[in-house]
Amino acid sequence: MASRSCANLLDLASGGLLDFPCTPSPRPLPRVMTVPGIISDLDGGNDADSDAASSVCLDRKILVANMLPLHAKRDPETAKWCFSFDEDSLLLHLKDGFSSETEVIYVGSLKAEIDPSEQEEVAQKLLEDFNCVPTFLPHDLQKKFYLGFCKQQLWPLFHYMLPICPDHGDRFDRSLWQAYVSANKIFADKVMEVINPDDDYVWIHDYHLMILPTLLRKRFYRVKLGFFLHSPFPSSEIYRTLPVRDEILRGLLNCDLIGFHTFDYARHFLSCCSRMLGLDYESKRGHIGLDYFGRTVYIKILPVGVHMGRLESVLNLPFTSAKIKEIQEQFKGKKLILGVDDMDIFKGISLKLLAIEQLLQQKPDLQGKVVLVQIVNPARGLGKDVQEAKSETYLTARRINEVYGSSNYKPVILIDRPVPRFEKSAYYAVAECCIVNAVRDGMNLVPYKYIVCRQGTPSMNKALGIEADAPRTSMLVVSEFIGCSPSLSGAIRVNPWDIDAVADALSSAITMPDPEKQLRHEKHYRYVSSHDVAYWSSSFVKDLERACRDHYRKRCWGIGLGLGFRVVSLSPNFKKLSIDHIVSAYRRTNRRAIFLDYDGTVVSQASIIKSPSPEVISILNSLCNDPKNTVFIVSGRGRSSLSEWFAPCETLGIAAEHGYFLRWCRTSEWETSPIGADLDWKEIVEPVMRLYTETTDGSNIETKESALVWHHQDADPDFGSCQAKELLDHLENVLANEPAVVKRGQHIVEVKPQGVSKGLVAEKVLLRMVDDGMPPDFVACIGDDRSDEDMFESILSTVSSPSLPAPPEIFACTVGRKPSKAKYYLDDAADVVKLLQGLANASVPKPRNLAQIQVSFESAL
Repeated sequence: MASRSCANLLDLASGGLLDFPCTPSPRPLPRVMTVPGIISDLDGGNDADSDAASSVCLDRKILVANMLPLHAKRDPETAKWCFSFDEDSLLLHLKDGFSSETEVIYVGSLKAEIDPSEQEEVAQKLLEDFNCVPTFLPHDLQKKFYLGFCKQQLWPLFHYMLPICPDHGDRFDRSLWQAYVSANKIFADKVMEVINPDDDYVWIHDYHLMILPTLLRKRFYRVKLGFFLHSPFPSSEIYRTLPVRDEILRGLLNCDLIGFHTFDYARHFLSCCSRMLGLDYESKRGHIGLDYFGRTVYIKILPVGVHMGRLESVLNLPFTSAKIKEIQEQFKGKKLILGVDDMDIFKGISLKLLAIEQLLQQKPDLQGKVVLVQIVNPARGLGKDVQEAKSETYLTARRINEVYGSSNYKPVILIDRPVPRFEKSAYYAVAECCIVNAVRDGMNLVPYKYIVCRQGTPSMNKALGIEADAPRTSMLVVSEFIGCSPSLSGAIRVNPWDIDAVADALSSAITMPDPEKQLRHEKHYRYVSSHDVAYWSSSFVKDLERACRDHYRKRCWGIGLGLGFRVVSLSPNFKKLSIDHIVSAYRRTNRRAIFLDYDGTVVSQASIIKSPSPEVISILNSLCNDPKNTVFIVSGRGRSSLSEWFAPCETLGIAAEHGYFLRWCRTSEWETSPIGADLDWKEIVEPVMRLYTETTDGSNIETKESALVWHHQDADPDFGSCQAKELLDHLENVLANEPAVVKRGQHIVEVKPQGVSKGLVAEKVLLRMVDDGMPPDFVACIGDDRSDEDMFESILSTVSSPSLPAPPEIFACTVGRKPSKAKYYLDDAADVVKLLQGLANASVPKPRNLAQIQVSFESAL
C-alpha cells in the first residue's frame, strides 16, 4: 500500500532518526470517495483545507492504540496466521457506546511479530475480516519505542519516578526519543491511508502516541482528533524534567478534546500548559477549554468503566460456578482478602504484604482466620526494577508464612501465573474484601470488577443455590493515589505508604457489620453499573463531536516547524493586514484618524527597554507632520512617562491611563476626564492590594494618578493566578458602591474610575473631527490587549453615526492571531512598525503651524 503520508515526516524529530527498514506495503486500500463519482487522491496537497465538506456522511471512528484488540497465533497444521478478537480489550468494548451505524476501524500493532514476507497478506486479511490496520513496527524500532522510551522513560516519569541516579531509572536517551517519533510517524502513515479527513473522527489512546496528533494535524488542518490518557499525568515539578516536554504538550494540544480519568491529572496538565507554554484555561458553560492559537482545546474528566455484559457473561459460565465452590471449600471458615495486580514497582504489592504482616501482629486473634490471595499478572515491561519488585514480594510472603503460618494455613498465597478470567471472577465473587494498594496508578478497574462479581448474576446465584433477594456485600480498601478512588466514596481510602493505616483499614473492612457493608456495596454497584464503558465512550464521543463542530466555520493556517507545528484557526473574515492594502486606502483619503496602543503594539512586550526607539519616533513624526492626519497614542501608562518619551513628537496626541488624561499636542494642557473625578476609592483599594502583595512573592503594586494596578507576572503562575482571582473578587465586594471598576488583564488586576476607557478616547477624537468639519474618511486603530477591544468596538459604533456624510474606511487591527473584534491582525510589534513605516512613506510631510493647531483645538473645547 503506497503510503499517502506527507514527505519527510521523520524530520520532525530533533536530530537524525534511526535508519529502520521500510514496512512492506500490502495491496492498496479502496480510495476514499468524497464527492459522488469522484475518488479523492490524498497525495495531492493539503486538501483538508477545502471548505467543501464531504457529501458522503458516513459515521466512522478510527481508534488508534499501541496494540490492536486481537489475538494472533499460527495454525500448527497450515502454518498460516489465525486471528481472533481479544474479548477483554477496552478498545473493543468502547464501541458499545457508538451508534449501531458507526463503522469502527482499529489502527495499532499486533502482539505477534509478522515476517515481512507475510505482512501484505496479513494486512489485507485484517482489514477485510476485522477492520484492523496493523502498523508492523520493525523489531528493533518496537523494542526501542515500547520497552525503551515508553516503559523506561515515560511510564516511570508519569508515575512520579525520576532517574535521580543510574540505579533508579534510566536517564533520558535521545535515540529512544527518536524511535518514539519514528514509531508515531508509522502510526500516522497508517491513519492517513484510511482516513476521510472531512468526516472521520480519530480517537487516540494513551501515552504511547502523544505526538501522533501533531503528525496528523500537520497533514489535515481540520482533522477531528480526540485523545485519552489512561495513565496519570504528573505534576509540573515532575513533568518539567522531561527534555522533550514542550513537544509532547504541543502534541496533545493539537487535539480537539483531551480526556483524563481524574481532575488531578487534568489539573496537572493544565498547570504544565500554563507554566511551560503560558496558556490559560477557562470554564466555558461547564466545559474546561484552552485557547490555543484560536482553536479551543477542550478537557474532559471522566473515569473509564467496565463492560458489564462481559463480566456477567463470565460469571454465568459453569466453570466459574465450579471454581467458586472450590474456593469456598478451600477457605472455609476464613476471611478471604483479594489483591489483583500487575508485577511492577508502582502497584505496592510489597507494601500490601507488610500491612497484612502488621495486621496479624496487632490482631493475634485473626491468625489462622485471614488469608490474602494475591494474583500477580505478568509484568508489562522488562528491567531490573520488575525483578527487584518480584524478589521483594516473594521474600516478604515467605517471611510472613514462616512466622504466622502453619502446616495447614498460609496467610499469604501468591498466584504468579496466567490466571483465566473465570478463575479471577470466582476469586472476586468469594473475597470479603478487595485491596488495591498502588502507590500510583492511572485508573485500575480491579475495584469495579470486584463490585460487579460480588453482585453476581441470577444464573450464577441459581447454580450456587443463593436466594435471589439475598443481600450483597463488598468491602474495598483503595489507595488514594489511583484514578478510581474519587468515584468510590464508600471505600476505605488509605495512604499505601502508611503501613499501620492500611492494616487498620483491613481490620475495619473484615470486621464491619454486614448492614453497613451492604449499604456501601449498593452505592458502589449503582455507580459502576451506570457508568460503564459504553457510558464513558458515548460521553467522550459526544464531547468530541461538540468540540469539532466549528471546524469549517474558521480559516486555518499552519505555523511552526517540526513538532512545534500548530494550526491557527480564526474567523473567515479575520485576515492579516496587508501594507499595500492599507497604504492604497491611505493615499486616496484626506481626513485620517490613527489610534495606536503602546505596550505590545509599537513596543514589544518582551522588550526590556520600554521607551520608544528612534525609529518609532521618526515614523510618528512623519505621520503627525502630514496635515491630513490626527494621530494618537492611547495607553494605560501614566502621563509623565508618555510625555517624556514622546517629547520629540510635537503634534502627537496622547491619551494616558486609558484616557483619564488626554493631550491633543505637546503644547496643549492635559485634560482630565470628568467621569472619574472622585478617586477616594483608592484609599480602600491600596491596603487590600498591599495585603495580597505581602502574601504573593513576586507581585507588586503600580500606582497611577487615576488607577492602581496589581502585577503578578513574576509570581508563581498558578499561585499568582489564584491570588488574582481572589483579589478580583475581594475588590469587587469592597467597591460595590464606589465609582470604580475592577478589571483583570494579562498578569494584572487593575482598578480604575468607572466609565473611563480607551473606547471613549476614540469616540471623543472622532466626534471632535466631525464637529470641526473634518469627518474622517480613514480610521486605523492598532492594539494588542483587552482594553484595545473597547477602541475597536467604539470606532465601529461611532462611525455608523448619521452625522458622518459617508462611512470611513476602517482598519481595526489586533496584534497577534487571536479572537478579536478587529477585522485584521499583525503578528507582532515589528510588523506594526513596518506598517507604520509604509504609511509614513506615503505621507505628505508638510509641518503645520503649532499655534494654529492649538488655537483650533482649544476653541473647540
